[in-house]
Amino acid sequence: MKFWKMNGAGNDFIVINNIEAMIPEELLPEIARILCHRHLSIGADGFMAVAEPTPENREKADYRMIFLNSDGSMGEMCGNGARCICRYGYENGLAGEIQRVETTAGIVIGKRIDERQYRVRLNDPEKIVFDEEITLSGETGEEKHICSYVELGNPGIPHCVIEIKNLREYPEDQLRELGRRLRNYQGYPKGANVNFYELTGVDRLYEKTYERGVEDFTYACGTGTGSVVTVLTLQGKVSGQNVKVDMAGGCLTIDVDCQEGTVKNLYLTGPTNIVAIGDAADEELKEKLKGKIKI
Repeated sequence: MKFWKMNGAGNDFIVINNIEAMIPEELLPEIARILCHRHLSIGADGFMAVAEPTPENREKADYRMIFLNSDGSMGEMCGNGARCICRYGYENGLAGEIQRVETTAGIVIGKRIDERQYRVRLNDPEKIVFDEEITLSGETGEEKHICSYVELGNPGIPHCVIEIKNLREYPEDQLRELGRRLRNYQGYPKGANVNFYELTGVDRLYEKTYERGVEDFTYACGTGTGSVVTVLTLQGKVSGQNVKVDMAGGCLTIDVDCQEGTVKNLYLTGPTNIVAIGDAADEELKEKLKGKIKI
């Protein structure tokens, strides 16, 4: 199985061209679970397959992005994944300088800025709840947290947005546990990616994301970053233009086009990196899929 290993600001993915491979889509979750395991296989936060657009989007999209988390669960969309797959599409002749990508959450438009920088228009925010008080039960009793909630696209990619003072110094084990509990909060029917942030300057912030489907921190989260900046822009805490977001994997830039208090366009810009191109020769995968597909 031919694959590319890519990352966008440290958010890493395994990418295959399923237009050529023609692997039955029902087998992709098992392939994702095996190949994304960091200690037993290639390792990645997520798995993406390029596929033909669905019939209703054949005239609107260059190709379809099937996105799966590392646990094999289906994701609606992934911002950093979209930037990487736009580069993959350009490098492999599937699209030109502008890429039209069908995702479960809607059509995403990408643009090649230069060899490594790509910009995508993220899905529109379909739901935003500001400063909701959330109660979590813990060993020491009830804890209350003020969180905002954003869904990008339809069906929406769910994000919890929560401010944490001194985020860089906050004990990681404690933050991970809080992320796990917020991710599974009963008020979020699909669960949520949990985006911790701290304002560090004018139009500058630091962010850490506990991702649903990875069930741990990732080095970056594109849709999470877009969700955080959307909330802060609408609350007047950042300008919404050229907002820089630092995280473990690097820096992403968000631009929010607001008109009369409504987000009309939401853009994510950042680096892509091709790490490896090769053949997935995983013997565990071959054993699991023996007789089903040719690896």
